[in-house]
Amino acid sequence: MKVDQTRIRRKFIVAIATMTLVAGMASTLPCAYAAGKISSDDETKWISIGMGVRTEFLAQEHASANGGSYSNNFGVNNARIYVNGQIHQYLKFEFNTECFNCNSTFNGAAGGGAGSFGGNSTMGILDAIGKFEFNQYVNLWVGRLLVPGERGELNGPFYHAVYDGFKTPFNSADFSGNFGRGGAGLYGRDNGAVYWGQVDPGFGHLQYSAGVFTGLQSGANFGPNQQGSLLYAGRVTYNFLNPEKNPGYYTSGTYYGKAGDILALAVGVNHQQNGAGSFLHSADYTAFISDLLFEKPLANDMGVITVNAEYKQYFADYNPLAFADGTGNFGMFDGHSYTGYVLYLIPQEVGMGRFQPYARYTWVQPNQSTNRKETEAGVNYIIAGHNARVSAFWQYGDLATKGINYAPGVTGDKVNVFKVALQIQY
Repeated sequence: MKVDQTRIRRKFIVAIATMTLVAGMASTLPCAYAAGKISSDDETKWISIGMGVRTEFLAQEHASANGGSYSNNFGVNNARIYVNGQIHQYLKFEFNTECFNCNSTFNGAAGGGAGSFGGNSTMGILDAIGKFEFNQYVNLWVGRLLVPGERGELNGPFYHAVYDGFKTPFNSADFSGNFGRGGAGLYGRDNGAVYWGQVDPGFGHLQYSAGVFTGLQSGANFGPNQQGSLLYAGRVTYNFLNPEKNPGYYTSGTYYGKAGDILALAVGVNHQQNGAGSFLHSADYTAFISDLLFEKPLANDMGVITVNAEYKQYFADYNPLAFADGTGNFGMFDGHSYTGYVLYLIPQEVGMGRFQPYARYTWVQPNQSTNRKETEAGVNYIIAGHNARVSAFWQYGDLATKGINYAPGVTGDKVNVFKVALQIQY
């Protein structure tokens, strides 16, 4: 395939120019961050409110209307409102919203929504959690919440080490597009309960979480889960060096060196009987995940090295006929995947932040569909950790064209993709 080198150079120049402009604005932007927390006279009662926005410019090769040029799309990936609070020494709550159809592009294709402004701006409940938090060993969260399993999901989009964090196959709560019958959750969330805690066994630090969720629901004679089986999920993380400090069982993809030396190895499992396939061709769904985070602040203030790696093995061995038998197929991924990336946070400040170049490789191998690969290289401009970050990156492969369709016979060209993105939250 012939690559238009002139267009590639132009896209890269635009990305670098954008990041240089942001770096040069240090004298014009304020550096103060206020606290959005309101407390009562009783210190055990408080409420906080915040927000988060992620927005990008995307240019994908051969994705224009005529197929001969780069697409040029500005989009909003996430627009969230955060509400957290405490009403008793042992009782807290969390309530977050999301613009579910804001993103106008997904894997290079047109996104969701009804095609109108109102349809593309649907705000809905992302999290609605009641939190019984007693001590470091015993805690219970109930409501609509993240399903434990992999670091990528528990990072959420705002706490990945890279902007475009979700590259490997989704677990059922993220693959699904709805709750209730025919759906298995949304944005990695489902309705259920999670028990979590952490212990210090004398060497290192052990974190654990286990949950039970509604999972995939099916209608009468439509969909695989006819007996109403629940989804079970769990994750165990061992920190060999410093512990990770996050709310509950949430995680982060990097701490920008502020947590010291980190070496965390984790395993996670999701399982639901008859959680994949169709009414005529049902199958159990099991996902096994193992992930690694290594972070090292170098001596003499020489920067920070961060390594993330992940391996997934999915077992959803249903008949390929389930894709087309018309009885409610839930086409979960079946196979395995790898992704890994290395980042280096440069110690010197440029303007109001620091640059962080990185490289990433992803390989997805479905059992019932074609393989797909992607190479990524980019640079983050870190202004205020996860709260303010600009990213510019290039991707090459067929993940953007084949997407998350794991049906037999899927095809797609390897293409270049360029993105410039902004993440900001308060």
